[in-house]
Amino acid sequence: MEPKKTNRNLLYKGVQNMGICLFLMFVGPTILYLAFSNQDKATYILVLSIGILLSLGAIFFLFRGIYIIMKSLFND
Repeated sequence: MEPKKTNRNLLYKGVQNMGICLFLMFVGPTILYLAFSNQDKATYILVLSIGILLSLGAIFFLFRGIYIIMKSLFND
């Protein structure tokens, strides 16, 4: 019986997704902070919605990255 090996291509894709998540984890809340500190401006709703979308994107890439990494480590 041959031991299972890690799929390096999938592992690289998973680490890339985690890097995107890390970037979005800083950018999303920063933009949300900027939106809440400028509530009297005309672009408040636009900046708020962009910040919310980026924060949701961070959550998406987090789970996707973990899923891909687990898939690369434990091949089916």
